[in-house]
Amino acid sequence: MKVLVIGSGGREHALCWALAKSSQVDEVFCAPGNAGIASVAKCVDIGVCDTDKLVDFAVANDISLVAVGPELPLCNGVADAFRAKNIPVFGPSGEAAQLEGSKDFAKEFMLRHGIPTARGASFSDASSARKYIEGEFASGANGIVVKADGLAAGKGVLVAETLSEALEFSDGCFGGAFGDSGSKVVIEEKLSGEEASLLALCDGNTIVPLVSSQDHKRIWDGDTGLNTGGMGAYSPAPVVTPKVEKRIREQILDPFLRGIQEEKLDFRGVIFVGLMIDKGMPKVLEFNVRFGDPEIQPVLRRFEGDWFEVLRLVACGRLADAKLVWSDEPAVSVVMAAGGYPGHYDKGDEIFGLDDAAAAGAVVFHAGTKLVDGKVVTAGGRVLGVSYRAKDIPSAIAGAYAAVGKISWKNVQYRKDIAQKALRPHEDI
Repeated sequence: MKVLVIGSGGREHALCWALAKSSQVDEVFCAPGNAGIASVAKCVDIGVCDTDKLVDFAVANDISLVAVGPELPLCNGVADAFRAKNIPVFGPSGEAAQLEGSKDFAKEFMLRHGIPTARGASFSDASSARKYIEGEFASGANGIVVKADGLAAGKGVLVAETLSEALEFSDGCFGGAFGDSGSKVVIEEKLSGEEASLLALCDGNTIVPLVSSQDHKRIWDGDTGLNTGGMGAYSPAPVVTPKVEKRIREQILDPFLRGIQEEKLDFRGVIFVGLMIDKGMPKVLEFNVRFGDPEIQPVLRRFEGDWFEVLRLVACGRLADAKLVWSDEPAVSVVMAAGGYPGHYDKGDEIFGLDDAAAAGAVVFHAGTKLVDGKVVTAGGRVLGVSYRAKDIPSAIAGAYAAVGKISWKNVQYRKDIAQKALRPHEDI
């Protein structure tokens, strides 16, 4: 069997790494891939949104399964193009992908199907948004969340603590800070609690959650600073206790499945549920229609089955036949980023110590790297995800950071507190 993975980040490296281990897979291709992906797959110089070339490549190379990594090609309908050629593809239709592509679409979907989420409203002009924000703070809100409606690479959201912050960000959205993604703005109440992520496979007939995980969105320790695409993750997330997991299933996943069935959305892929959990009660912060990055890294470190078979069954509408096998051992992934990220950062700095980190037991997933004259250099803001699996969370944290310490490049930065929340006691309420 031949597999084509679309994308070039840490998520796609993790997918290629897991798919390459399947005894059913003869060859993995990745378009366009990166320096790390090249160690487990053959990289193909085709862009993620060059749909015609991607489909032509899949046809010419007798691809048995396509797995789409990023959200943009999904929202552009790449899965529909493959299905039109009868090529099995793991990824929802373009219409279903609007659950991530439009925060307004997702919010209305949640409200229609009784899925618990934050109170909020959507606005298409700056003046109406400003009035709503001013009213929220005047009524005593201790903060609000302002979201650009469309895709913004994980940066189109601000948790605003003050009126001036909220107004400035909202005005920036309408002023073009995020292009067309900011032509509409969703404004929500600020939820309290602890964040977690749950990835669930769905084929339109069945929905099956993967093991839980928790991301760290803010750039600095203690969840401070600007939002990023994710600075690290761990699995499992102790805040998702058995009782909480049951509530997520009954109050979120089951209504989600009924909702896509009622609205006839072709959803054969993964639904990423960003959660806020307060006193054991979950609410949805956001839906994504692709694997979270870096969350998928520790999740796949714990997977012990045949990942190709699982994705193939989802693509064919037979998820109920899949066998998901998980290790009880936790895993931690620490993101190493370029200095200055998520603002301006340099590219082209040589990376040292990758082999030493691997020798220490880590699996290093490449997010933003490039091979130049035989050297691996930085090529993005988030550069590497250093993952480690161990017998318990403290050991996994120690192993991940020991491996991080073996890697270096000019102006590297990373958080020092990834997975510390997992060390706190969590009552099963």
